[in-house]
Amino acid sequence: MFSRKRPGLAIVFFAIAATANLCSAQSTSQTIATVAPKVVKIFGAGGSKNLYAYGSGFLVSPQGHIVTVWSHILDSDTVSVVLHDGRRFEGKVIGAEPPLDLAVLKIEAEGLPFFDMGMATSAGPGTRVLGFSNAFKVATGDEPVSVIHGVIAAKTTLAARRGAFDAPYAGPVYVIDAVTNNAGAAGGVLTTWDGRLIGMIGKELRNAQTNTWLNYVMPISELQETVGQIISGRFSSTKRDDDGNENSIRTRPRRYDAADFGIITIPDVVARTPAYIDRVLPGSLAEAAGLQPNDLILFVRDDLVQSCQMLKEELGRLESGDQLKLVVRRDDQLMTVTIAVPKKTVE
Repeated sequence: MFSRKRPGLAIVFFAIAATANLCSAQSTSQTIATVAPKVVKIFGAGGSKNLYAYGSGFLVSPQGHIVTVWSHILDSDTVSVVLHDGRRFEGKVIGAEPPLDLAVLKIEAEGLPFFDMGMATSAGPGTRVLGFSNAFKVATGDEPVSVIHGVIAAKTTLAARRGAFDAPYAGPVYVIDAVTNNAGAAGGVLTTWDGRLIGMIGKELRNAQTNTWLNYVMPISELQETVGQIISGRFSSTKRDDDGNENSIRTRPRRYDAADFGIITIPDVVARTPAYIDRVLPGSLAEAAGLQPNDLILFVRDDLVQSCQMLKEELGRLESGDQLKLVVRRDDQLMTVTIAVPKKTVE
């Protein structure tokens, strides 16, 4: 009697499995249709020396605020942002936070589909996820972005490098059991299978301990507060003195310049000459820190540097005993160095 029932039982199981697969396919299709329009394609600086000139981002407001990673793509004054329907806009960086590898762009548009960052969720190991991005520039117009399915393998603290240089972000990450972090994917999103936002896809990184490439995502909870401050205009580099009082660092007398550290920049010939290093003086602090000619200085003490003039202003605010932290770009890599500010007599 058992043998006679087995075929019927097998048919029932097959029918249940087929129904489950159909429902899963329909659910995934619906999720893709909902999420993909909130992901944008970003095109900017790059295109030479193995620097790809494209990336990903995602909308976080109906007014065109876009979250993405900070990278060489944003080196130009503006970037080109392409929406899911092929519309192209000029995007401007309105704020950045290098320790979080985070940048926020703005395009002039209204009524856009977007992720409500306040509704983002967290997830644990074993959670099935979807990654959305413009990996390998699969989309340049109204073509859909790529979608990769995977599983969260772990949640841990990031310990990775890009080439020989430390990654600027060193917080918690989701490690994904899928190849999500390809060229151009940084700034894309990771969601649950029903479309809830989990995190932002990071850059291509190599694990410093295992020498393997790492597929990771930064949790939205690590980015949410800073993104909100940038959008609202409350994000600033205002410092506080020892008594806790706000002090505008732009009013401090200029005491240091690039030459004090052994840095000679390229001639400042236009209004916004990029802060490229032309020469590094032998035996200088800059040489000891590993800086080289053609390095582009992007940040001074977490403040964005867009020109030689801005670099001069930032260095002029330093005081003896400070720690000068620089983020520079060398080819397709970001390098962070810290230099102790030497004592200097003020006339």
